[in-house]
Amino acid sequence: MFVRRYWPLLLSLLGLAMYSAALQWRVRTPSPVVVVAEGRVVVAAPVLLGLFGGDRFLAANLEVMRLAATGVGSGGAGTDYLIRAQQEVAELNPCHEDNYYLANGLLTWGGAEREGSEVLRRASACRFWDEYPPFFYGFNKFFFERDVEVAALYLEEAASRATANSAGFRKFAIMLKAEQVQDERLALEFLQGEHDQASDPKLKAMLAKRVQRLQGLVALREAQRRFEEQVGQSLAAPEQLIERGLLVAFPEDPLKLGYEFIDGRFVLKKLKVAGVEER
Repeated sequence: MFVRRYWPLLLSLLGLAMYSAALQWRVRTPSPVVVVAEGRVVVAAPVLLGLFGGDRFLAANLEVMRLAATGVGSGGAGTDYLIRAQQEVAELNPCHEDNYYLANGLLTWGGAEREGSEVLRRASACRFWDEYPPFFYGFNKFFFERDVEVAALYLEEAASRATANSAGFRKFAIMLKAEQVQDERLALEFLQGEHDQASDPKLKAMLAKRVQRLQGLVALREAQRRFEEQVGQSLAAPEQLIERGLLVAFPEDPLKLGYEFIDGRFVLKKLKVAGVEER
């Protein structure tokens, strides 16, 4: 009777012990195939499922706690670790609230918008009652891909789920269709709000870097607007902004990814993820 009553707890403890042992063995055993970024190991979802006795919710919770505690630096290796870890969590439990929130704040605005948006898309389908995953996903589809049709579709979905924000989401969808949104300023306000609401110091610091990164984009696009108003023609090269005195220097990206000038428009440079080709 005693064993049956505490069987789930015993399974969890056994899984945790096996997980710790596996990590220790992984660290001590050299492997010529697997590359570990800065000593950070991402355990595949099926392995985590086995380690925690088939409890995918427990496995997802503990993995989110681990990746949130580990954090991510400004380099590509840290972001690559976070991408892989959050993908495994989404595989275990696509409904995980903290995972989609972190993915939107850290991946999407840290140069890995495709990977972050995929976590949001899965969360939107799973969390059918929650208006925020479709809102985040729709917003990102507009800002990063200029896909107004899909963005408006997901914003309408967010409006149908929302209570207090329903009218605002629908108004936003209408504005997108009418092309009345200055996307970079709206994005900056949105990301600044995410930063201000964050209570965890490490998360707040990570979001601060992404706010600063977006502020650089706003400065570049604003300088481009002033240049084109003054000269009466489109900007041909970013250097013209400095030559005309509209910028003293190009803004620095705290994530060290930088900005790109593509098809006459400044955009955030995307992270190059190993094994993933650009669309």
